[in-house]
Amino acid sequence: MPIDRTHSTGNIWEERYGYSRAVRAGDRIITTGTVSMHENGTAYTPTGPGGGRVQATRCLEIIERAVEALGGKRSDIVRTRFFVTEIERADEFGTAHRAFFEPVGHAPCLTMVGVASLIAPGFLVEIEAEAVL
Repeated sequence: MPIDRTHSTGNIWEERYGYSRAVRAGDRIITTGTVSMHENGTAYTPTGPGGGRVQATRCLEIIERAVEALGGKRSDIVRTRFFVTEIERADEFGTAHRAFFEPVGHAPCLTMVGVASLIAPGFLVEIEAEAVL
């Protein structure tokens, strides 16, 4: 299926590695792996107690904005994938997921995988999502 539109947030990795934050192809929107960033493009990496939940929530907010920019909404998201550096903090990441999607009344598929590291130090979670309009 051909790409209809793309969305970029302008972060340093999008430019350096030549990718889009999200791509719309027909009725599907797919987001790339998203880490927790401030609006100004700097890392947002609280790591203390609850830091996993804070980072996951920020990732989901960035994803939601990308989906909206391509004509979708939070309730269109049907799948998420979490890549986490500290799987023992699964409850922090999982409760952020639940809290984010609970207001729209549905629970997308969720995969959570433990990984050795992410793109830069301090990131605890990277999230991808897929939406169907």
